[in-house]
Amino acid sequence: MQQEQSNAKIDKLLKQLEKGFDGAKIIKALMDLREDALKDEDPLLAKVLRLSAEYIKEEECFDHTVEKDEDEEGEEFLIEPGTDAENLSYLLQLLKKADNKFNREEIKEMRTYLKLKLY
Repeated sequence: MQQEQSNAKIDKLLKQLEKGFDGAKIIKALMDLREDALKDEDPLLAKVLRLSAEYIKEEECFDHTVEKDEDEEGEEFLIEPGTDAENLSYLLQLLKKADNKFNREEIKEMRTYLKLKLY
């Protein structure tokens, strides 16, 4: 995210996730971050934050990851999902450095995954 205060909000949410996964508080924080993304005029981040909040509201969890690894033959595979807090923390870390092209690619993959799951 572009604004320093947005990254401070992400850091605060990451600390909250260390204490536990409280869906209502997380949804509120994600929607607040979405407002920052809208101010930054970053539609990708705004959409993934909204979809994440909707997913948590609907499923009462954040039970997926799109983090990949490679086997010995160079084939990519998805890493086993972690806990809800770990998965959301991973997304938040990507959002903090959303200007990195590799992070943006993973954010796009998460957006696509969330859209498929919700709609």
